[in-house]
Amino acid sequence: MSSRPGNGAVKPVIQVANVVKRFGTFTALNGVTLDVYAGEVHALLGDNGAGKSTLIKILSGVHQPSAGQLRIDGQPVRLASPRDASQAGIGTVYQDLALNPLASVTRNFFMGRELARGPRPFGLLRLAEMARITCEQMRQLGIDLADPGQAVGTLSGGQRQTLAIARAIYFGAKVLILDEPTSALGQRQQMEVLKTIRRVRALGHVAIILITHNEVHAQLVADRFTFLSLGEVIGKGAKAELAGEDIRRLMAGGAELNDLTAELAALD
Repeated sequence: MSSRPGNGAVKPVIQVANVVKRFGTFTALNGVTLDVYAGEVHALLGDNGAGKSTLIKILSGVHQPSAGQLRIDGQPVRLASPRDASQAGIGTVYQDLALNPLASVTRNFFMGRELARGPRPFGLLRLAEMARITCEQMRQLGIDLADPGQAVGTLSGGQRQTLAIARAIYFGAKVLILDEPTSALGQRQQMEVLKTIRRVRALGHVAIILITHNEVHAQLVADRFTFLSLGEVIGKGAKAELAGEDIRRLMAGGAELNDLTAELAALD
């Protein structure tokens, strides 16, 4: 089993080993390998069609790989459903966040997992305890709620992202997958989300996979990078090993950038 460079005692929380995914004759992923460590942000970068969404869905239990293996804490796992992924400690926060804007922050935090006295579904909800936990978990990630009973729709986009992240961690996520968390947000809200990511990283026990098109955001928060193009890994490395120019080149598809430059020059 591989270990983090510079610290032989640290092992990956999750390993993707030579994963292939085919849809009929189309190969969406072709031998993808990456290691993700607790207390790190691992940025997964690539253009549209690179295979990022397919990889997320495999890690989330939506798709199963055609070949290759997933390992969690060194043990091979088969994630046959999103429930399997959740039980294995993989929490995915999608762009739509799966929040009800009309329900309270507390009810969204505990959606489907409400605390109750007595047998369900007839037990009385422990609303005060749920509100206290919600406030504590949000405060841990930098958000002080004035009223946990307020509707989620009154929160900013960055606060809603933080709510979805806090919920995933509280309910056992040791691997947190963030799918384009800053897209469609204003600059101030983007910074809120980046600060939340840094606070999650500082907890030390959560491994974060950040999927983004924004190389600036990736450079601000990521410790490690993997670049995909057309379903294959075209580059990877720790932040200290990659210059900004390397990241921009790999974001553009590696060697494909030279071809694009030549095509544009030909137009001139």
